[in-house]
Amino acid sequence: MGPIMELARKHNIPVIEDCAQAFMAKANGQFVGTFGTISCFSTQQGKHMTTGEGGLVVTNDDALARRCFLLINKAWGYGDAKPDHYFAALNYRMCELQSAVALAQLEKTRIRCRRRVKAANKLTKMLAGIGGIKTPPVAAGDVHTYWKYCLTVDGSLLKDGAVGLAGKLKERGIASAPRYIQKPSFMCEVFQKRRTFGNSGYPFNLARPEAVDYDKAKFPMTWKALEDVLVLPWNELYTDEHIQYISDSIRECVEALR
Repeated sequence: MGPIMELARKHNIPVIEDCAQAFMAKANGQFVGTFGTISCFSTQQGKHMTTGEGGLVVTNDDALARRCFLLINKAWGYGDAKPDHYFAALNYRMCELQSAVALAQLEKTRIRCRRRVKAANKLTKMLAGIGGIKTPPVAAGDVHTYWKYCLTVDGSLLKDGAVGLAGKLKERGIASAPRYIQKPSFMCEVFQKRRTFGNSGYPFNLARPEAVDYDKAKFPMTWKALEDVLVLPWNELYTDEHIQYISDSIRECVEALR
């Protein structure tokens, strides 16, 4: 975030942080979501705190907060002396029940994240030194709160790479997701065939040709990152026994595939 914010300040560009999977995470000792002008968090069912679906928008700018409030409410000025629909806007309100669930969970999130970090750190120590896999790197001053626990698998050392390791772990009752997603989002039809609004081509027709050139050959590291990653589910209720079992299983499966 440091270089991004430096560039943004230089050119007076507002920064919107996507913190969907990073409740309570830190970068250089600072909470994510506090660097930019606006930040967004997800409360979809798999996140650190959940309302089933939905999310939160955070800002310390009163005018932007007001704009966000209007944007999700058809731009109707609820509570205003003479409310009106002030501009074209969406109807994306979170319902009262979801909001109550979110408020109740806010107080629990710090504890949940602490537990996730503690459990993940134990697994990282247990997996240290196993050839063919790498654990999540965390820079000094950063806090990784582990929405998931991701391993990098070296396919040149382990048979069938991340897919092979996932298969072995499944035999032991451990779920995992090789690749995380099967293809980069820019390979989906909406980008490849520019299927957007009717036959308009919008917004692709506004872009420079090179900005919408999604040739696979231009993104070798994107494809390699997907090929090598193995995503383990994670939560704050894992016990020492769970972590020990996961660690022992990974170690034995890696040896079997070496």
